[in-house]
Amino acid sequence: MRKLLRRPGLWIAVVLLGAAIVVVVLRARGPAVRTTSAVRRDLEQHVIASGRVWVPARVQVSAQVPGLVVAVGAVVGQRVKAGSLLVQIDDAEAQAAVEQAKAAVEQASAKVEQLRRVGSIVANEGLRQAESNLERALADLERTSQLAAAGAATPSALDDARRAVDIASAQRNAAEAQQIAAAPRGADSRIAWTALRQAEAQLAGANVRLAQTRLVALQDATILERAVEVGDVVQPGRTLLVMAAEGAAEIVFQPDERNLAHLRLGQTARVSPDAFPQQVFDAELHYIAPSIDPERGSVEVRLRVPEAPPSLRPDMTVSVDLTVATRPQALTLTPDALRGATTPTPWVFVVEAGRVVRREVALGIRGDGAVEITSGLEESDEVVLTDGRQLRAGERVRVDHEVR
Repeated sequence: MRKLLRRPGLWIAVVLLGAAIVVVVLRARGPAVRTTSAVRRDLEQHVIASGRVWVPARVQVSAQVPGLVVAVGAVVGQRVKAGSLLVQIDDAEAQAAVEQAKAAVEQASAKVEQLRRVGSIVANEGLRQAESNLERALADLERTSQLAAAGAATPSALDDARRAVDIASAQRNAAEAQQIAAAPRGADSRIAWTALRQAEAQLAGANVRLAQTRLVALQDATILERAVEVGDVVQPGRTLLVMAAEGAAEIVFQPDERNLAHLRLGQTARVSPDAFPQQVFDAELHYIAPSIDPERGSVEVRLRVPEAPPSLRPDMTVSVDLTVATRPQALTLTPDALRGATTPTPWVFVVEAGRVVRREVALGIRGDGAVEITSGLEESDEVVLTDGRQLRAGERVRVDHEVR
């Protein structure tokens, strides 16, 4: 030892030799690697996204007739019942049109009643009188003809008797035609009934135009927008109010199209409004869009909410946690042990007899901090965790159990 201390060069050579031996031994054993093992656990795959409350029936209330607005019975945010008055347009002119149409109906109805009760009686009486006049004229003609034959009547008197018969016959024909026209199926009756139906149609149209001056809610709804005030002059087609019809609330969101293979109707989700994160409620997937948004690379999905909290409002932003797959007691592996996870052939490094062996694996669903391994691994396999170093298949390694 004293000789070594007197000769430092030799001491240094011994140290270097020992270090070289250690390096050679370590290199022969390979680099230290951290490993993990596949474990069995219940696994769920979720799609987390931001969505909004969707209004299935968004109703735009528009004016159908022009006019001056004299009353507005709804404000933004108000819940209205079916039949509630929303907007009242000045109806003075429409009311006058209704009264005029009612008078026309009464007049036409009176004409029909007159024909039914009086017209046929007058026509029948006129026909009997015309027939009686014709019989008298024929009798006068026969008597005058006999007197003319006996030389007791002049030719002019005979001509007068013949003209009287022609006139009486014409009057009889006219009376008969009048009787036919006054009958229930006659021309006069048809004209009167046609005039009555026309007047009734005009009254119905006037009532419709009157009703169009009152805009009412057809169903229970919430007012979303209001674009009308008292004193506005509105035109047909102008949107005055926008309402959300009451009904089952729905949530719409657009997950990435890569999730499309996992989406199924009937899947359940947990939803919470961003404004009230403590209010969590259930929803069910009931619609998947048939096409993909080419600009966003996403697919529209809608959730039905059976029991929505009172705080839920149209167009409100919500957070969606959709459960798309469940695997009880699945064989799982931590994601940082996978290599080539996004490629068609993912693989891992497994330690076998002190060396790393490349082994391809098949992946299933992905959960919170775990990936399902459907084939390629056993629970007892030691899988090398990735740490940025490049390992080669067949390379000797040593497992660092202290940091495993």
